[in-house]
Amino acid sequence: MRPRLKSKEEIETLREGGRRHAEILGELARQIKPGVSTLILEEEASRLIREYGDKPAFLGYQPRGARVPYPAVLCVSINDEIVHGIPNVKERIIREGDIVSIDLGLIHNGLITDSAITVPAGKIDDESQRLIDTARIALERGIEQARLGNTTGDIGAVISEVVAKSGFTLASDLSGHGVGYAVHEDPYVPNFGIRGDGEELVQGLVIAIEPMVNAQGPKIKLMNDGYTIKTKDGSRSAHFEHTVAITKTGNIILTSL
Repeated sequence: MRPRLKSKEEIETLREGGRRHAEILGELARQIKPGVSTLILEEEASRLIREYGDKPAFLGYQPRGARVPYPAVLCVSINDEIVHGIPNVKERIIREGDIVSIDLGLIHNGLITDSAITVPAGKIDDESQRLIDTARIALERGIEQARLGNTTGDIGAVISEVVAKSGFTLASDLSGHGVGYAVHEDPYVPNFGIRGDGEELVQGLVIAIEPMVNAQGPKIKLMNDGYTIKTKDGSRSAHFEHTVAITKTGNIILTSL
């Protein structure tokens, strides 16, 4: 299916929503500390979204193949949880040395942005810090390739190069995607690829780029809740994501301040 391109006006709306999105994620990141329940983060995300007059994109969203709609506003994934950890349980407590990924979808004036960050809880070990740094750098390098005339393969190629050099691995079968009118749209934006292959990046395309980097092997497993995805070997994982618009004058990182 051909990607649904966004107009200049729609990109401006996404940019305004993305600024709000970044502010909310920043506030949630400051609250990630040992002893905090994931439910507190969920409740705070819900409160901040309401204060802006916006809506959560993930709550009630049911992707293809899911048995039930997603039951929370926020995804909170700790340590070996790669993505889609469900936070609305009071007993899930963040502990010293954990790494915590928070992933949020926001609807502003009917248009959706998607962004994620991974945050240390207290003092973490050197490998965990390097894992976080690698995932963040992989995202930065991928965004550099997200420009008019390049392809999704250019993005994936550079992300995989960064991760391969680190000695870590990319989580298998997980990727970025188009976003804007829906949480997940075409095109598929893989974290691996061959330069010049894949979907051409054209004016008006809006995509979520999101490397998910595992400390050990790439294999993943889906938990019984139908959403939480973990590393199969129990190693830690880090996740960063931005929503990016392709324009004739360059790309725009929509989910930044």
